[in-house]
Amino acid sequence: MATEAFGLPFEVGALSAWLVWILPFAAAMIIPGVGKLSKHATGYVAVAFALMSALSAATMIPVALEAHELHHQIMWIEAIGLKGGILADPLSIIMANVVGWISFLIMIYSTGYMKGDKDITRFWFWMMFFIGSMQLIVLSDNLLQVFFGWEGVGLASYALISFWYRDKKKDHVGVEGRTVLGMLDYYAPTHAGMKAFIMTKVGDVMMIAGMLLIFLFAGTFGFKELMGDTQWATTMAAQGLLVPAFVLLFGGAIGKSAQFPLNEWLLEAMTGPTAVSALIHAATMVKAGVFLVARIGPLVFALGAAGIMADQFFEIVAWVGAITALLLATQGMVNPEIKKVLAYSTGSQIGYMMMALGVAGLSHQYVDGYTAGFYHLISHAMFKASLFMAAGSLLHIVGSRFMTDMGGLRKQMKKTYAFMWAAGLGLMGAPFITTGFWSKDAIFAAVYTSGNEWALPLFAIAVLTAVITAFYTTRMIGLVFFGKKSKHIEKMEEEGHHIHEASLSMWVPYGILAVLTIGIGLIGLSTEQGLHHMFEEYLEHSFGIHSEHAKDGASILPEFLQGINPVALGASLVAFATGIGLGYIFYIGRWVDPVRFVNSNIFFYAIHKVILNRWYLNAIIYWCFVVAPLWLARGVFRYFEKTAIDYGMNDGVQKAVGWGAKVVQGTQTGVSQSYLFVFGAGLLFVVLILLM
Repeated sequence: MATEAFGLPFEVGALSAWLVWILPFAAAMIIPGVGKLSKHATGYVAVAFALMSALSAATMIPVALEAHELHHQIMWIEAIGLKGGILADPLSIIMANVVGWISFLIMIYSTGYMKGDKDITRFWFWMMFFIGSMQLIVLSDNLLQVFFGWEGVGLASYALISFWYRDKKKDHVGVEGRTVLGMLDYYAPTHAGMKAFIMTKVGDVMMIAGMLLIFLFAGTFGFKELMGDTQWATTMAAQGLLVPAFVLLFGGAIGKSAQFPLNEWLLEAMTGPTAVSALIHAATMVKAGVFLVARIGPLVFALGAAGIMADQFFEIVAWVGAITALLLATQGMVNPEIKKVLAYSTGSQIGYMMMALGVAGLSHQYVDGYTAGFYHLISHAMFKASLFMAAGSLLHIVGSRFMTDMGGLRKQMKKTYAFMWAAGLGLMGAPFITTGFWSKDAIFAAVYTSGNEWALPLFAIAVLTAVITAFYTTRMIGLVFFGKKSKHIEKMEEEGHHIHEASLSMWVPYGILAVLTIGIGLIGLSTEQGLHHMFEEYLEHSFGIHSEHAKDGASILPEFLQGINPVALGASLVAFATGIGLGYIFYIGRWVDPVRFVNSNIFFYAIHKVILNRWYLNAIIYWCFVVAPLWLARGVFRYFEKTAIDYGMNDGVQKAVGWGAKVVQGTQTGVSQSYLFVFGAGLLFVVLILLM
């Protein structure tokens, strides 16, 4: 909207958008001072400011529902005419509300989970700094401003992954003493934080290179300006630089969203407090890459419609997403640590979102894949944040991160058991009752109907990943809540530790998200269609992307299922039934012992070992980028610096000078015949050289 937003002056409407990200930063500035007076009060400050930020985001929802936008700019760097601003359109408004409200619930959860921690002030500071940085990414109207937020969430992620920097054994992840290809698969918080920082920086460097390449031709970082005059894209395409620039931007998304091949940092990020895992590594920061692709994707597609083709960009996005989805899903089947299973799952589900956004650009019906990918982002943020917080309650009560140290907890932790089932069904895509079903079904339909040459293989990967997802989710619930109590729990009870439900401040937040997973799921089809309609108007208004509507009566499904694809629906049902059925057989019904099953066949044993060892990708990364460079550096030090420089140059020159001095000194006899002899020998040598 140019001048008004539902009767409010434009400046007033824009103020809400500015406050969404300014308020968390203000809280981060206030909290250290409050902590000097009362550490306990810092939690109230964080919760209050998180709520105000979320409410500010909520005031913009009417703008999104009308597919309008708020765009407000201020002069930033006057010398080069660079403006900063906010762009509150349907995409960013929905994302801001997802981030805002889930962050608020996680702040409440954190008041219970982090109670008594002596570094609580530092925790609240970094959590609020993160929320502000994430909302800055979401609401910025230009790439440079996005990059400031991008680096902010990276810094906060590093600080929070390494939060327990004293590196106590209880804060490690992995199995102590276990090695893979000679590499220790056991990580301390400080190591995990550095690993996350370095791996995401690889993507960040790619991202800033892409930004600057576009700026070189366009002279602007602004999203609206880039779409307003596309001459820059024509020039870049003529020089073969357009697709590389967008792929470089996507490199940043690969790093932040833990996509292949920069996915390995996410698993070690589980050293941070579980509240951090729920906020940063499930619901928000790892979604930043998806949001970036959703922000620039329509621009790339619109350029293609104008004759400036960049299909290779969408192919790369789709295949990176597909590979990541399947790769990380397989690892979730075998890992014994509950937070790592959820971390693998997060990377896998983000792969789904990337796949949908990729196939959107390879289809004539762009809005289908676009809506599917973003709808899955919303639904996944709810049920995965719920699962992470529930897992945190389990760790808090049981005192172990290993699912093999749990078992039989459904009677003592009834609320957590029920909520994990509800959120888990969302992750599995339980038919017709969960948000996960409708969003995943929308992705299946978008991939299957995209009509490009990669549609069928991508569809097959999507379905196979869904089977595996249902299996590892059932496995997780079965190991934690079913079967006999573990020896670890029995020992705890013998020592007087009573297994009980989590505190009210902890279970209420993840209970709300679990209930929403089912509640919104019951009206999921209408929700998806409403989102589809909103994005349809948004894409047409902002990018000129028109939708092709299906003919009425084309579906053979019942009336309440009209509008979904029968093949996608069938695939969803089969995938869910197969995955949960296999999971029930092995881990709930316990009809087959999984250990005996794996060891019964050399093929199963080999596959299990490869997957448990993370497909050896993590070890290979360490060998190639840590061990090999260290060996090379040591070799250079030993054989070049020590031998060639220190011994050869320094000692060698010293000895040569000393030897030469002795030779010269030996010739200084004071006898004229000796000098004549040396002179004659030298003259003869010169003559021989000339004659040759």
